[in-house]
Amino acid sequence: MQIDPRRSAAFLAAVDTGSLELAAAQLSLSPSAVSQRISALEQDFGTPLLVRSRPCRPTGPGTRLLQYLRRSSLLEAEFLAEMGMDEGPVRVAIAVNNDTLATWLLPLLAPILASEELLVEFVLDNQGHTFALMAQGRVVACVAGEATPMHGCSVSPLGLMRYRMVASKDFAAQWFADGFNRETARRAPVVVFDRKDSLQSAFLLRHFGLPEGAYPFHYVPASDPFVDAIRIGMGYGMLPMEQCGAMLEAGSLVDLAPDLYVDVPLYWHAWRVQPPRLERMGAALVKAARAVLQQPG
Repeated sequence: MQIDPRRSAAFLAAVDTGSLELAAAQLSLSPSAVSQRISALEQDFGTPLLVRSRPCRPTGPGTRLLQYLRRSSLLEAEFLAEMGMDEGPVRVAIAVNNDTLATWLLPLLAPILASEELLVEFVLDNQGHTFALMAQGRVVACVAGEATPMHGCSVSPLGLMRYRMVASKDFAAQWFADGFNRETARRAPVVVFDRKDSLQSAFLLRHFGLPEGAYPFHYVPASDPFVDAIRIGMGYGMLPMEQCGAMLEAGSLVDLAPDLYVDVPLYWHAWRVQPPRLERMGAALVKAARAVLQQPG
């Protein structure tokens, strides 16, 4: 059986845009025509492929189809380029965590993308969740905290991001004049990135026995504002050395627990079978990341 390209395009557009209406606008079709093409694709496979919710999301079989379609479209683009029928740069979707994107990734990746004539779409999530985005077929590669590769994928260690518990000088003087301990930590407000961010809660539980909810906290779900919130004294929290190192040296931030830190290992995940351009991009990124990130041992 051959997959009908018009039906698969409708399915991809619905998943990418999250609705039949937006998919229809992207494909210059009516929403009913998009729905009919997806229904025909489901009949071809004999199983539901798309949950028509808001946003639309693939079913289990739909997720496997999505993985196949993402990879096959990249392989097709690579083949056309080799045959002199290049239609322009290829776009790749990569899942990364916010701190990676805000610190070391862009300076390393930008020249590689230019050299390989690739465009990128970053999909952001916590490093513990980017792996799931690849499993769902939403991206073709990811930077993740997971060391074990998914079936059909390869994994390469990149290095460590070291996190320190820091606060502004004035904040530390106000809240931790008697030291950074269980009692003072119960009262001082913490800055947390989002509900998936467990760095602060794990640190306070491990070292002070404070469960989540035993202390006040802010949610600041954007990398630069998160840093700013700590810098201006809204609260204290954990920052990677790539973001706080210069401020610690300048004295505008203080390390509340100099003997304690958290190392977060990062790994590059990609499909074993992928276009040569993506293989070269991944290999170059792994090499460059290992040169700038701290290595174990």
